[in-house]
Amino acid sequence: MRALLFIFTLLLWSCSGAPSKQPAATEQLSQRPNDDHSYANLDQINTQHLHLDLEVDFAAKTIYGIARHQMRNRGADTAIFDVKGLLIQKVTLGPKGAEKETDFTIGPMDKDSIIGQALLVNVDAKTANVNIYYQTTEASGALDWLDTALTSSKTKPFLYTQGQAILTRTWIPIQDSPSNRITYSADVKVPSDLLALMSAKNPTKLNKSGRYHFEMTKAIPSYLIALAVGDIGFKDLGQHCGVYAEKELLQDCAKEFEDLPQMMRVAEDLYGAYQWGRYDVLVLPYSFPFGGMENPMLTFANPTLLTGDKSLVSVVAHELAHSWSGNLVTNHSWSDLWLNEGTTVYFEQRIMEALRGKEIADILAQVEFGELQQTLTEMAADSTIQDSKLHLDLAKRDPDIAMSDIAYVKGAFFFRTLEQAVGRKQLDHFLNKYFKHFAFQTITADRFIDYLEAQLLAKSGTDFNYRQWIYEPGLPTNCAQIAAPRLDQIKAFAQAFNAGKDPFKPVIKYKWIRKNGKRKKIKQRTEVQYNAYLIQEWQLFIRALAPQTKPARLRQLDKQFHFAQTQNSEILCDWFVLAAQSDYIFEIKPQLKAFLNKIGRRKFVLPIYQALAESKKGMKLGRVIFQEVKTHYHSVTRNSAWKALYKKA
Repeated sequence: MRALLFIFTLLLWSCSGAPSKQPAATEQLSQRPNDDHSYANLDQINTQHLHLDLEVDFAAKTIYGIARHQMRNRGADTAIFDVKGLLIQKVTLGPKGAEKETDFTIGPMDKDSIIGQALLVNVDAKTANVNIYYQTTEASGALDWLDTALTSSKTKPFLYTQGQAILTRTWIPIQDSPSNRITYSADVKVPSDLLALMSAKNPTKLNKSGRYHFEMTKAIPSYLIALAVGDIGFKDLGQHCGVYAEKELLQDCAKEFEDLPQMMRVAEDLYGAYQWGRYDVLVLPYSFPFGGMENPMLTFANPTLLTGDKSLVSVVAHELAHSWSGNLVTNHSWSDLWLNEGTTVYFEQRIMEALRGKEIADILAQVEFGELQQTLTEMAADSTIQDSKLHLDLAKRDPDIAMSDIAYVKGAFFFRTLEQAVGRKQLDHFLNKYFKHFAFQTITADRFIDYLEAQLLAKSGTDFNYRQWIYEPGLPTNCAQIAAPRLDQIKAFAQAFNAGKDPFKPVIKYKWIRKNGKRKKIKQRTEVQYNAYLIQEWQLFIRALAPQTKPARLRQLDKQFHFAQTQNSEILCDWFVLAAQSDYIFEIKPQLKAFLNKIGRRKFVLPIYQALAESKKGMKLGRVIFQEVKTHYHSVTRNSAWKALYKKA
């Protein structure tokens, strides 16, 4: 397959197949009636099943593939696919073994290079099979090829894909809209010493031939098609749950995620039976740009979750919850990402409450709510407050704009507030029905509203301001409030520190005791212990400290609590952001550089670069570090960091 591709490859951005006939749909590309972020003419012809024949070449850092689309055709003469950063060799029609080459055209790149190009294929009214021969390139943004230096083994390379929101088109020519759910299968060839996994039914052992077959028999949106290849081991956790990881991390991962079966039971008790068979987690290398990605049957997770104390397992609870909200019932377009993420964060909070208790769950929610308030403040300051609506207008805009605290946390508080209005029992009954009614479907905000009105509000006689929540910016005044008395102490520490006091100064007391018949005075010393508070409580403390705190005072805190030496990335991120607001960052430059060199998760990397960019000295330091470590980042993280450091220039 590969040899043929080298001979016949055509450049995607400059060539087309035998141009004797230009598909008529070329002139309609700018209209995009089905999805603002897809050229696909889904109302005329759409993929129902996709089969992939793939060969993964680590030496060339290229995937050579054939995408075989089985399509539902309603009389179309053109089938339109989304592509970006791919080389197209040829396109054929007909089933495998009876294929006939057809003409195709590559449309122009969209103005801002957000959605890529249209691949327009000549078909006839009876065409049911379209086969696209292609290869990936350096511009295939979904792919992260990791050299051995960036893996745990230091001897084997690694590859993973990240498709959300619209990056699947950079490694598969596809109708890349969440509104079109498809089943898929794949035959994948990889080096014989590496294991291949996909968002499908997976192997647990190495196949020495390097050949793997995958089946996803339940229809999913294209952004959930995922592939990973590496020196990976597997550990079964019971109850149809397991963990995959590089072999050096496998035991630590199994220990950290040993509560997965219990999480599954809690989730099913809340909102119905799990629909996907197995639930496994793959812990990727550190360059993975997100905390987790909810690929069905195989959640991708970042190793920053490995803290040894299970303090960050709420991320796994979130990805598990996506098996219902997002994977089972999917947003029809990226304008309604909140229907995926807001529902999931609410579900995640309910799982954590069942596992850890209400007090801990409320503290986790308080941290997220603080992040939401900061986001709203920043939006108001830079005139983007209109993007604090749940339903967004994303026409001609990057769909990643939707991936903010608005969709996640404002969306979750929509459901928290709804719970207060109708009662938890009523809301749980509604969500159970919702997941069953819309299972394996996509849904718009309007369709959700219709169902909400008919199945919950009318039946409970509740008047709820859902339109204000969904279509207006900011937080409505009836937003649910969380009482977390345990946080009062940590807030008092921050207030005292900001006032110039030392709230952590040891308390010395003397106590009289009787020993051997004599009275004796003993000295008692009480100090605040780091382990006495949750990671999330320390996050709130650091975030509450005044910007531009003098370096000497930050040095004092660091000496006592060792923030810059912790292995917890949540704390490290917040500490580096605070330090970047003063000259203290230059005292801990080695720790900062080590962190930015190792960690590729955008949630941690981007705020640090943004904080550094606020001063000339910090900007200079940030750019020096970025230029040294940028090849360790996935394109999602790399592009975000570049904008923070260079877009102002």
